[in-house]
Amino acid sequence: MAKHAPEGKRGSELEPNQFCCSVCLELFKDPVTIPCGHSYCKFCIEGCWDQNEEKGLYSCPQCRLVFSPRPVLCRNNLLAEVLEMLKKTNTQQVFPSFSEATAATAAEAGADAEAFASPGDVACDFCCDTNPNKATMSCLNCVASYCPSHLQPHHSVPVLKKHQLVSATVPLQEKMCSKHNKLMEIYCRTDRKCICYLCVIDQHKSHNTVSAAAEREEQQKQLTVNQKKVQERGKEREKELTALLEVLKDFKKCSQTSVKTSSKIFGELISSLKKNCTSLEKLVEAQEKKEVAQAEGLQLQLEEEISKLRKRDTDLEQISHVDDNIHFIQTFQSLSASCESPDVPNGSVVRPKHTFKAVAHRISELKNEVEGLVKKRWPSITAEVSSVKVLLQPGPKTRQEFLNFCCPLKLDENAVSKNMTLSDLKATCKTQQTRSYNSSYRDYSYVTTRMTSVEQIWCIEALTKQCYWEVSLSGYTWCVVVSYKDKSGASSYHSEFGKDDRSWSLECSSNGCSFRHNNQSINVSGSKLSKIGVYLHYLEGILSFYSIHGSSMVLLHRVDTTFTEPLHPCIGFKDDKSQQGTAYYAELVKNWS
Repeated sequence: MAKHAPEGKRGSELEPNQFCCSVCLELFKDPVTIPCGHSYCKFCIEGCWDQNEEKGLYSCPQCRLVFSPRPVLCRNNLLAEVLEMLKKTNTQQVFPSFSEATAATAAEAGADAEAFASPGDVACDFCCDTNPNKATMSCLNCVASYCPSHLQPHHSVPVLKKHQLVSATVPLQEKMCSKHNKLMEIYCRTDRKCICYLCVIDQHKSHNTVSAAAEREEQQKQLTVNQKKVQERGKEREKELTALLEVLKDFKKCSQTSVKTSSKIFGELISSLKKNCTSLEKLVEAQEKKEVAQAEGLQLQLEEEISKLRKRDTDLEQISHVDDNIHFIQTFQSLSASCESPDVPNGSVVRPKHTFKAVAHRISELKNEVEGLVKKRWPSITAEVSSVKVLLQPGPKTRQEFLNFCCPLKLDENAVSKNMTLSDLKATCKTQQTRSYNSSYRDYSYVTTRMTSVEQIWCIEALTKQCYWEVSLSGYTWCVVVSYKDKSGASSYHSEFGKDDRSWSLECSSNGCSFRHNNQSINVSGSKLSKIGVYLHYLEGILSFYSIHGSSMVLLHRVDTTFTEPLHPCIGFKDDKSQQGTAYYAELVKNWS
């Protein structure tokens, strides 16, 4: 029938895509048909199957039907005759080559030049070359991935246009059920995994299942929520980054200023030492000049007197040989007078033990003292340097995190009120009744001895770092405190904490709680408290009080200040006349090992 149909009529009814190989996308050359019914160029299908020779499995590039053993290829004579008839017509006008159509479509779509698939890319299943092109789309109906060239039939062939295309982001094999080799189009909410439709009637029979599209829609809503959270978090992080850059800038500036200031101070110290050295040199030179002048004056006197004594000795020697008695007597009388100078007493030259060596010794002592002072102070200076941080580490949030900063404490036996008794970490006091005899009534009576208005106990440790401790308390009005030691070195055991600027006190009673410092009081929410946690970050000037209930913590009050002296943990009690005869105690909770 094809032979007798008018050529114009025949040409107008034929579509060029019907006579193109889906592998090379050109008109069939030596067409063959495989057992599933699809036709290819003999060279193209043999090239595809040659790549699977080792596996021994041969599939159709279109329907993916697998054959084994390798089918024998037979020429499709009818298709070859139709192609021969088409070649006799003006094929360039009626049937433009599919590659030209592909190029035109790609140009219109702005498609980029195809690239070979790298190891991390999804390769095109229809490229028969050694280096297949990178696949851009995958067809869920054909279960195959295509590069832009081999994807064109899905844009032009009416049947293929209905197929579902997705981006080729992952190999299709990852979307296939490993058990049934079917596309996983179902989502099992029970097992939270994707499955195929055969799994639904198998091991997931009674499970809650929905289509992958329905689950995608549900998770898309959650994605929107998560995305909003991520965006908000991103804005927060951007603010933190801006703040960090500002802090870093200030930190570097402060660091440079500190180096310059330290260098200036050391320079001033060195200059001062040099001035002292110069002053000492001048002082030594002046003393040397003064003493040498005095010694040289004595030297001249001694030399002059020695000269006189030598002359006198000569004269006496000469007169001893004179025969004239009268002359001898007259001359000797004049020579018998003393010729010594009264300003130069005998024994005037005494070598002193004290010399300039003692000065050098004193300088050596000064050097040792300075070096000792530097050695003593240097660890605290380096500690100050090491404690400077560009950012403060996030403070503890949970009780377990607070316990990481526990510091061992010990009650000071020498800093406790006389009415308090100590036992390890516990201080106890109790009102006592004393028995007295009344002679008027000849009877015994009991007198209640109460505690003084204020009872206190201090800890030995002086805190200058980051630390945490807990106190368990019972009875009367009590307060948990941190305080400087009195300037005199002693503690005032009968003055209330918080009445000066040297103590910070959390005070609680049956009427409520309050925080007191520098004689100013602030009400704090909290009642019937029995255990208090205290967190101190000395360098940052942070002091926080917490109410402890099991593992939970409630912030009662926080102080942000600057500490200038070491802090001592303290505990105070006041008798509010509410619990006569009742023991009260304070105990440090031992959370350290």
